[in-house]
Amino acid sequence: MTTVDLPLLPLGRGTDPNSERGVDCPGDLPPASDPDLVARARAAKEALGEKVFILGHHYQRDEVIQFADVTGDSFKLARDAAARPEAEHIVFCGVHFMAESADILTTDEQKVILPDLAAGCSMADMARLAQVEDAWDALADAGVVDSVVPITYMNSSADIKAFCGRNGGAVCTSSNADVALEWAFAQKGDQTKVLFFPDQHLGRNTAVLKLGYSLEDCVVWNPLLPNGGLTVEQLQDAKMILWKGHCSVHGRFSPDVVDDLRAQDPSIKILVHPECTHEVVTKADLIGSTEFIIKTIEAAEPGTSWAIGTELNLVKRLADAHPDKKIVFLDRTVCYCSTMNRIDLPHLVWTLESLVAGNAVNVISVDEKTTAEAKVALQRMLDLPGKSAKD
Repeated sequence: MTTVDLPLLPLGRGTDPNSERGVDCPGDLPPASDPDLVARARAAKEALGEKVFILGHHYQRDEVIQFADVTGDSFKLARDAAARPEAEHIVFCGVHFMAESADILTTDEQKVILPDLAAGCSMADMARLAQVEDAWDALADAGVVDSVVPITYMNSSADIKAFCGRNGGAVCTSSNADVALEWAFAQKGDQTKVLFFPDQHLGRNTAVLKLGYSLEDCVVWNPLLPNGGLTVEQLQDAKMILWKGHCSVHGRFSPDVVDDLRAQDPSIKILVHPECTHEVVTKADLIGSTEFIIKTIEAAEPGTSWAIGTELNLVKRLADAHPDKKIVFLDRTVCYCSTMNRIDLPHLVWTLESLVAGNAVNVISVDEKTTAEAKVALQRMLDLPGKSAKD
């Protein structure tokens, strides 16, 4: 058994002195939740009936996922919520930007609830509206803004989506980022540039591996540096202006672990999310969205070996669901999404029991102007040809 073998750390057995914890963790971990909380959650959900619709993101812990009416990625879940107008309350077990998207797409009569308001997204927080507006002004000063089309990843705040809506841009998901970029580059002729945020890795991987641009065509805009840390010449020459943002989970995966796994098992297939670094995705066998990862494992032949580079809750769930395949985690240490994991069973029980008592807590509400402008950017994505808009 090695430090990259899935059962080692997630189940609390063995020693990894090189990890962030650097401690022994003998024996099995205790049950995730008090059984009484499970019974209370079931009772509250049953009491609410069709008045409540619970959405569970793939990265959620099992103790929460068991109560989800539907599971999926952020945009799929938001659209699922919009398709249930009879549900008065949408409980989104995800993170803040996802709940915002659900509020944008659902009716005014529906209330979207985030069980823990501290469940944010570090990537989304890396692109603040004021920073993006400053960058837009700097692009104007450099004389290139008229050639720039802004594209934001779904993993962004509502006001960033609205910025794209009012500035001729669109939203994309990890499934249709290539189609969105093709659309963007067709908007303003040969001089078109794309300002892509907040995840630099998805933008770079899509532009280089899907559209055929070079790494030299891509520059990184650092919002903490004057003029993004770039010269006017660099902005003029670039095709992709990538925001200096990343996913704290997918950014942890490293190419040396890929090499180690291949040395141990030459037959292993490396399956990663496009939010991983360029160095990791170029070593992978398959790259795709969370839905792509799930479907790939479901379709894989029994007996095959897979190392998956995405959030650990999902990898563990896939391993449990497919015991006929060897599925390991593409990291030496535990790699949960810490903010997603803030949605735990105690918060869900509190949310549901509050609704039973007639009190809607932690309601996420996007103002009318932001909603209208964000819908413009979302609709441009939905109007894209080809691939459906999945995360």
